[in-house]
Amino acid sequence: MASIPVNVEENFDAAEDGDKGRFVRVIVADTQAIFRAGLRKIFALEDDIRVVGQAETLVQAQSAVKKFSADVMIFEAALAPNPVEAVADLMRQNPQMRFVVVTPGADEELTLELFRRGVHGVVSREVEPELLVDCLRKVAAGETWLDQQGVHWVLEAYRNQNHRPAGGRPKVQLTPKETLIVSCVTQGMKNKEIALRVGTTEQVVKNYLRKVYDKLDVADRLELALYCLNHHVVDNAKVPPLPVSLENANGSKAAAAGAGVSGTPAAPGSRPDTAPNSQPKLS
Repeated sequence: MASIPVNVEENFDAAEDGDKGRFVRVIVADTQAIFRAGLRKIFALEDDIRVVGQAETLVQAQSAVKKFSADVMIFEAALAPNPVEAVADLMRQNPQMRFVVVTPGADEELTLELFRRGVHGVVSREVEPELLVDCLRKVAAGETWLDQQGVHWVLEAYRNQNHRPAGGRPKVQLTPKETLIVSCVTQGMKNKEIALRVGTTEQVVKNYLRKVYDKLDVADRLELALYCLNHHVVDNAKVPPLPVSLENANGSKAAAAGAGVSGTPAAPGSRPDTAPNSQPKLS
């Protein structure tokens, strides 16, 4: 198939720069024109999703990643002979963009390898439109998308890894600071909240996580959380509370000041930062 130059003005309305954050901006990279058109019609019904680019070849997908300002790329696995390497290369080109790979059907080996390489979501060609829309929103919000079958495959892979003879993966000792940050990740916290609780910056948290990924030989937050849960890495770690000043942001400043003088902590009240459940939400 001949390569056609990607042209956003010719195909659809792009979200304006001022719309960043209001819309999930999507690039659709798929070999089938009818599938691309179908997705555009589906997303056109959603108030918060905009298709800003499309591609029908791997070359076009590589060009689109550089050309368009987008949050998520929907990438068909059939675009490349080796979709795992192709997507990994695209992620290196634009580390801020998140990737959802469309597979021809349920494929355990491909799904596991894609997630090991850092892909943010995998869906089957037969995915229901409403599930794909939900997937895009969650991935754009920093979460990882797994359907029920995918969750089963990932958990089984880690159970099998956990039962391998000792020596397959060396035991690694995390520093107290690393353990603290990892415990926050397993509670589903994003980098911003972790930084507030630990008393540092988001960039420092990212730097620590990169070191932990290398130490534990994991690719992303999903693998990190599952590894730690399966290997009981942070079982005894205590997640630090939010600073009192943030907890009482909506309360009286005078009361907070009085508590500071007396040395008695202000009443924490409700905890808006408490996670709704214990299952990790991974970004």
